Amino acid sequence: MSQSIYLRPIALAESPQSEEGDAVRLGGAMVWASRFAVIEREGTRVVRRERYGVRELEAALPGLPAEAAEQWENLKRAHAPLQCGRRTVRLDQPQVVGILNVTPDSFSDGGEFLDKPEVANAHAARMLEAGAAIIDVGGESTRPGAAAVWEGDEVKRVVPAVEALAAMGAAISVDTRRAGVMEAALEAGAHVINDVSGLRHDPRAMELAAAAAAPVVLMHAPGEGENLHEGGTYGDVVLDVFDWLKARRDAALAAGIARERIVLDPGVGFGKTLAENLALINALPLFHALGQPLLVGASRKRMIGALSNEAPAHQRLGGSLALAMKAMDAGVHLLRVHDVPETVQARDVWRGMRDAALTDFAQLPA
Repeated sequence: MSQSIYLRPIALAESPQSEEGDAVRLGGAMVWASRFAVIEREGTRVVRRERYGVRELEAALPGLPAEAAEQWENLKRAHAPLQCGRRTVRLDQPQVVGILNVTPDSFSDGGEFLDKPEVANAHAARMLEAGAAIIDVGGESTRPGAAAVWEGDEVKRVVPAVEALAAMGAAISVDTRRAGVMEAALEAGAHVINDVSGLRHDPRAMELAAAAAAPVVLMHAPGEGENLHEGGTYGDVVLDVFDWLKARRDAALAAGIARERIVLDPGVGFGKTLAENLALINALPLFHALGQPLLVGASRKRMIGALSNEAPAHQRLGGSLALAMKAMDAGVHLLRVHDVPETVQARDVWRGMRDAALTDFAQLPA
């Protein structure tokens, strides 16, 4: 039976000096971890869970499976910026990715910008002015039950929006799982491929992404066909998603996609129950052990409505900000959101508190 190991940070700190240096910086972000759970499982059964401080864990590594040392180095890995044309997106603080849906049926803003280029362009410009580092353009709804879109229609929706954003000088990602759309969007000026199927849906996608040398976002979703939400059955949702993302990372590396161009997304809301989504959010620090930048897209999602008296999508700002703050506390590098000005403001206040924690630490008397 296969055996797997996981190094999960379980105690986070706002600064290394608060732990007298006995803490490690997670993923090059403004978050430090001082205690860790070492989890081993055989198949789907957890057989061991032990807790360590930093020095204790470093001393224990020689006696652990070899992958533990790799995950330990991954947890401490600082990530190079994403190069998006002339724009450089640094990953040493949380960055906001603004959502631009040019679809008729997205769960939150479907139809608001479709066939209304002047409205879409004005909205994109406002997101950029508010501080969005990247604009993510999508031409297909991936909500549960959404109808599949023909590739040609998706191209017609996406390309004009990408061209307009390119004229603004924006860093642009394209939210698609079809190679033809990826190709057309990149030619129109997009820089990043954001594939909710993890480059599985289209057999040409992996090769195209490697040849394009573009950054890619690989998101977890259980479904393998048109419905990405199908098949969401987990032994342990956190560890299962970790293993799945590890496999997709390795597949991308084997296909020739450079490590510094791979971003991972645990897929909040895709084929997961409320309890499973909450478990993933609480376990976000673990995913630094995969050694890649992390993106989380929880904005306005169904889980917020489930926790707030079924608030409709357009009334989920408070919950969206709560999840964004939780992701920032976990060291997530990219936050994909609808409400850019509010999230940027929350990020800036969060950053101010982190800066203060690094520079204003009470010293004990000599």
